[in-house]
Amino acid sequence: MSEELKKYRFTGDGKFNISSFDRADTGSFSGRDEAVDEFIANLHEINRLQQKLYAARREGVIFIFQAMDAAGKDGVIRTVFSTLSPHGVKEYCFKVPSSVEQSHDYLWRFWSALPAKGNISIFNRSYYEDVLVGRVHSLYKNQLWPKRLEDNDFISDRYSQIVNFEQYLYDTGTRVVKIFLNVSKEEQARRFISRIDTPKKNWKVSSGDMAERDYWDEYMDAFETMVNKTSTAHSPWYVVPADSKWYARLTVSRIVVETLREMAPEYPDVDEAEAKLFAENRAKLAAELGISDAPAEPAEKPKKEKKTKADKVFAKADSVTEDIIKDEEEGKIKKEKKSAKKASKAPADDDSGFDAVSVIAREAMS
Repeated sequence: MSEELKKYRFTGDGKFNISSFDRADTGSFSGRDEAVDEFIANLHEINRLQQKLYAARREGVIFIFQAMDAAGKDGVIRTVFSTLSPHGVKEYCFKVPSSVEQSHDYLWRFWSALPAKGNISIFNRSYYEDVLVGRVHSLYKNQLWPKRLEDNDFISDRYSQIVNFEQYLYDTGTRVVKIFLNVSKEEQARRFISRIDTPKKNWKVSSGDMAERDYWDEYMDAFETMVNKTSTAHSPWYVVPADSKWYARLTVSRIVVETLREMAPEYPDVDEAEAKLFAENRAKLAAELGISDAPAEPAEKPKKEKKTKADKVFAKADSVTEDIIKDEEEGKIKKEKKSAKKASKAPADDDSGFDAVSVIAREAMS
C-alpha cells in the first residue's frame, strides 16, 4: 500500500482528528491531468480482479460510502464501478427507513443486501446512519423500547454492536471496507449553488439540505467519533479528501484495488475429474463439427475473415475485459494509454483505439 493511501486509512491504532484533516489534499498531484493514466490503470485492475473474485466465489466484500450531502458519493460509485460486469456487483441506496423497517432492529434491512461469496455489494449510506443522523437528531428517542433498555446509552451501544457485526461478517467470509468522503462546508456550499443554478441538477436539491448544514459541527463530531470507535484492522475506515472530485475518485479506485489485491482471488483450478470430463466433452463437440479431436496446432493460423467496422468496435470493447491481463503482462499498457488518448479525441464514428474504460475514466476526471 502506498504511503499516500496509508495516511487516509484508520484501523483503530491511531486517532482521526477531523479538524486537522486537509479536505483539499490532492496528494502528490498538482492537477487532474497527471492522475488520468493511473486512474485508467486502476479501473483495468479492478475489472481484472473482480472477474477472478466472481469466478473463485470464496469471499464477498462490501464497500460502504458515508458522507455529507454533495460530497460526491454517487459520482465516485458511478465512475469507479461502472466498468465492471453487472454479474456479482450491486449497489444499495439506503434512504430513510420505512415503517416496516423501523419495526425491526436497525440492522435488519441490511441482511438481505449482504453479498454472496464472489460478489461485491456497494452501500450508498448504511447502518452508520444510526450513529450519524441518528446521533445528531437523537432519533432513538422517537422509538419505543423495552423498559429494561430505556436507560441505556443507545449511541454508545451502537458502536460496539457495529464492530461485533462486522467482526461476524469477516469471520464468515465477507469483508467490510468503509469510505468517508470528507468534503468541506465551503465546497458543499459551492456544489449546492451549482445544483441550484443548473436546471438539470435541480432534482438533486432538497428542502432539507440547508437545514442539515445548520448541524455541521454536530455532524463533524459524529463522523470523527464514528471513525475512531469503529475502525478495525479487518474493517478499516478510509477518510478521503473530497473537495477535488477527481482526486476522490482516484483515491477510491486505489482503495478498491488495494482491497481486491489483499483478497488475492484466483481462477479456480480444474481437478482431474473435471479435466477428464472437459476432454470428453471436447471430443464430442469436435465430432459434431467434423474437426480434429486434438487442439489446433498454434502454428496453423486460421484464415482471417474480413471484419466489418462493427466487428472491430466490439472486438476492441471485449478486449477490455478479456485481453487486459495478457496486454499488461506483455508491457503494452503504455501503448493502450496512447490509444485511449487517441480515442478520446477521435470522432464518434471512429473506432480506432476504442476503449470503454479509458473513455469513462477520462470523463470522470474531467
